[in-house]
Amino acid sequence: MATRQQMTEREISGDEAEAVGEQAMGPAALASAASVGLAWYYFFLRGDRERGLFVGLWPPTILAFASYFNQRKMRQQLNSITQPGTTLRNALDSMMGNK
Repeated sequence: MATRQQMTEREISGDEAEAVGEQAMGPAALASAASVGLAWYYFFLRGDRERGLFVGLWPPTILAFASYFNQRKMRQQLNSITQPGTTLRNALDSMMGNK
């Protein structure tokens, strides 16, 4: 892993956070879409309304968990950039070599 001084412009610009978000949301979006399809199957085709409603509640839960883990990963990256007791601006200035 690169040291704080060796962080690239890509990591500082926010592209890293977007890449993390895309990786985390891919499987979650797929699982949510599959859950919606399964809920429709139970509700309309099988006629089991209770099970269809129950399975239909899974997508928001899956997406909420994915969002939580995504935010947690971004928080860890932010903590790795900044040292305790420093501001974000001071940490970025020190990484860029301005201080």
